[in-house]
Amino acid sequence: MSHRNSGIMVFVLIGLLFLGISSVYAETAEEYYNKGNASANQGNLIQAISEYTKSIEIDPNNAEPYYTRGGAYRLQGNFSQAISDFTKAIEINPNLAEAYYNRGIAYYDQGNPSQAKDDYSKAIEINPEYADAYCNRGVVYTGQGDFTEAISDFNKALEINPGYSGAYYNRAVVYFGKKDFDRAWEDVHKAEGSGHTINTEFLAALKQASGRDK
Repeated sequence: MSHRNSGIMVFVLIGLLFLGISSVYAETAEEYYNKGNASANQGNLIQAISEYTKSIEIDPNNAEPYYTRGGAYRLQGNFSQAISDFTKAIEINPNLAEAYYNRGIAYYDQGNPSQAKDDYSKAIEINPEYADAYCNRGVVYTGQGDFTEAISDFNKALEINPGYSGAYYNRAVVYFGKKDFDRAWEDVHKAEGSGHTINTEFLAALKQASGRDK
């Protein structure tokens, strides 16, 4: 072997060595996903979205990065993009109840309560013990004036989670709408006892309508 050929072989070996090192340190889809979660937990949504996007580029068939990126977009107020990501997560994993639930929140925040209700119902169909989905669907029913269905959903949420302060508060709002002020006060006290902060305007309206202070 000539000296020149020997030099070429050394160069090739060095190149292969660096290739091996770079592959060792290349981040995986899971690592980008975990970094995205860490950024999201720190409140850095822009960085989280960037990390989730890298995870998706490496493994586009994993529902979780779409779902979590959708959550970050929703927190940013980018409801259209959030809905798109939740929808993609559902396409990959049709049994991901959390994706339906969070897409429901995005639809509701976007001003589409009927679509939100459908998604909450689908989440409940997949997971019948999904207390948050019952509570949020109850809020939609309340807004639609269907107090019977609203109370039913809040009751179910409380059956699953007896300490669910938000369900007590929202049920109090429904009882107020039905002019059942005694029950409204009972739920206000239960909500307060569970650590829920009562809206001051609602409390003032309840006091005035019921003719009592507590």
